[in-house]
Amino acid sequence: MTKATLALLCLAVPLAAQQPERFALTGGNVAVYNLVGEMRVEAGSGRDVVVEVTRGGSDRQQLRIERGRVEGREALRVFVPASQIVYPRMGRGSRSNIRVRGDGTFGGGGIRGGNTVTVQGTGRGVEAFADVRVLVPAGQQVTVYQGMGRVQAANVNGRLAVRTQAAAVSTSRTRGSLDVNVGSGAVRVEGADGPLKVDTGSGSVEARGVRGDADLDTGSGSVRLADIRGRRLKVDTGSGSVSGSGLAISDLEVDVGSGGVQLTDVRAPNARVDTGSGSVRLDLAGEVRGVKIDTGSGGVTLGIPSNTGAMLEIDTGSGGIDVELPARVTRSRRSHFSGQIGDGRGRIEIDTGSGGVRVRGS
Repeated sequence: MTKATLALLCLAVPLAAQQPERFALTGGNVAVYNLVGEMRVEAGSGRDVVVEVTRGGSDRQQLRIERGRVEGREALRVFVPASQIVYPRMGRGSRSNIRVRGDGTFGGGGIRGGNTVTVQGTGRGVEAFADVRVLVPAGQQVTVYQGMGRVQAANVNGRLAVRTQAAAVSTSRTRGSLDVNVGSGAVRVEGADGPLKVDTGSGSVEARGVRGDADLDTGSGSVRLADIRGRRLKVDTGSGSVSGSGLAISDLEVDVGSGGVQLTDVRAPNARVDTGSGSVRLDLAGEVRGVKIDTGSGGVTLGIPSNTGAMLEIDTGSGGIDVELPARVTRSRRSHFSGQIGDGRGRIEIDTGSGGVRVRGS
């Protein structure tokens, strides 16, 4: 074995055997900041939130880890004090900016200021990042802030808030309150038991197996839903389609600026769907109390149980009207229909500026 080979082996050992640094955060409400890298949030034991930090990158020693109180909470901050950071996982040609304060915090509405930091996949800069693992005991309240990278949360039983600037977020089998706020990135939630709130400026949202009230908002991106059960479901997307099935909700509200809506196997006695531009297909499988569908441009297909009782009011600026259920007609012409189906106990209103309307039984 040559001296050069031996030297290389000696260098490789500490890199391969690098162990995470561990920190314990006390208190009922804590925060974890990670500027660049990946974050995993998992169930923990005991009373304290435990954070494991594994450094990465050729300049990993420039990474700073600091703790102290931020906005009244015990907080751990993992960051690089540099204006240019290289994060190879972003890939060649990728580049993003984020404002970072001197103490390593970012995001949040209560603290302001900071300098612009550029994070890019290749090029000049400090190559340093951290992979962070957060272990959350049951019932704990934790807010995690991820700048660039990816966030995954699983088996958390507590109040978890995720705040990211540009990262994909994926959660599964969480219990308790879950609040996800993303500047830019996709969000996927699976198996959440408790109130859910998702807000992303740009990116798709997927929610499956949710039990509890849900509020999903994306500035631009599609929304996919499956197996949602709760009192209230609100979906808002500025631009993007909404699709899903297996929804059991007392009050359903869907608002789309531009994009179609296709929801099947829906049990929602009270439902409102509004789209500026895009067709709507809504298949209801249960009681109808109050349903309102409004489209600026796009056809509407509403499926309801054949034994539904409701007063029916349909208006269309341009398009035909087809009611495929026995109805007591009050008024009917090409662009307007008024009538009663069944006992008339519920109410259905459909209004489209341009597009046909079809109401069918199932």
